[in-house]
Amino acid sequence: MGKNEFLTPKAIANRIKAKGLQKLRWYCQMCQKQCRDENGFKCHCMSESHQRQMQVFGQNPTRIIDGYSEEFESMFLEHMKNSHRFSRVAATVIYNEYISYRHHVHMNSTQWATLTEFVKYLGRTGKCKVEETPKGWFMTYNDRDSETMLKEKLKNKRIKADIADEEKMEREIQRQIERAEQMNGTNDKDNAEEEGIKSRMLEKNDGEGEKIKLSLGQLKKNVEMNEKRDSSRLMFDEVENENSNRKRKREGQNSGRNGSVLDELMKEEEKAKERKNRKDYWLFQGIIVKVMSKALADKGYYKQKGVVRKVIDKYCGEIEMLENKHVLRVDQEELETVLPQIGGLVKIVNGAYRGENARLLAIDTDNFSAKVQIEKGIYDGRVLKAVEYEDICKLAQ
Repeated sequence: MGKNEFLTPKAIANRIKAKGLQKLRWYCQMCQKQCRDENGFKCHCMSESHQRQMQVFGQNPTRIIDGYSEEFESMFLEHMKNSHRFSRVAATVIYNEYISYRHHVHMNSTQWATLTEFVKYLGRTGKCKVEETPKGWFMTYNDRDSETMLKEKLKNKRIKADIADEEKMEREIQRQIERAEQMNGTNDKDNAEEEGIKSRMLEKNDGEGEKIKLSLGQLKKNVEMNEKRDSSRLMFDEVENENSNRKRKREGQNSGRNGSVLDELMKEEEKAKERKNRKDYWLFQGIIVKVMSKALADKGYYKQKGVVRKVIDKYCGEIEMLENKHVLRVDQEELETVLPQIGGLVKIVNGAYRGENARLLAIDTDNFSAKVQIEKGIYDGRVLKAVEYEDICKLAQ
């Protein structure tokens, strides 16, 4: 058998060394040296270089341990942020992924003796949300980046503003309803006054007719009374025509006012619905999107289409690529909506009718908008004439 055959101890040791991971108890953190067995570690501890490092450690052990602890914690959290930012994962899984890096800081050089102590420390300091289950400790990363905190603050501010706008809108609608009721009340009063005037005119005319009937003695008086009667009839007809014209005008004005009030109420309701349903996140499960991240161009995903299979924390989605069925986790800022052909199904992802399914009727390229008709639901059949491209997205069949 040759010197470096496949099953010789030397060949096995070389393969283990190339693999990068060996026993932790034979690793010296101060010298950053990995020994292969107990004899090698013993020889290393007796070496002059190790003795010098131990003298340095003996001068200020607390500072060195704190330094290693801080480095271990920062690298562990950085790995968790990059790999499992929005997921709830077992602590052992994250630790095994972390120690797969050959030059990581080992836990036996930190202030924590076990992984459980380290997990409890992260839970106490609020850097992670930890949970003990029958299957072990599970962790969720608490994203405290300045950008994320700013987004959360703006989101809360927007929610408060929407609530205030809704209350203001409700008060305005109530005020307009009261005003419309008052206008209807005044119109009823005007109609009652006109009827009273007409009835008084009729009584007066009847009274004059009685006088004519009683004075039939002389011909001259007869003629005069006939003339008076004709003139009074003409006068009454003119008054009646004038009253009817005035009534028609007032009814037209009232109907116009009532129609304008209803139109205003409908417009205000649409605006309130738009403010309520307009969000800063738009991802929905089952829509087709386009990946616009240039960081993924090297892997061939740039400007490729995929289906959103899962929405994570509203702003992130798991995208299954249509071409190769690979699954990516991409933020919505690096995604773009996709429009189908005329007649295709779309999902309204933002705006007043957010969440409704519709059919694409036409596209206005000049105004970057589309005409859609809602299908199913309480708004079935309603046509929206100008919906922006960003507010609709193609549905996966």
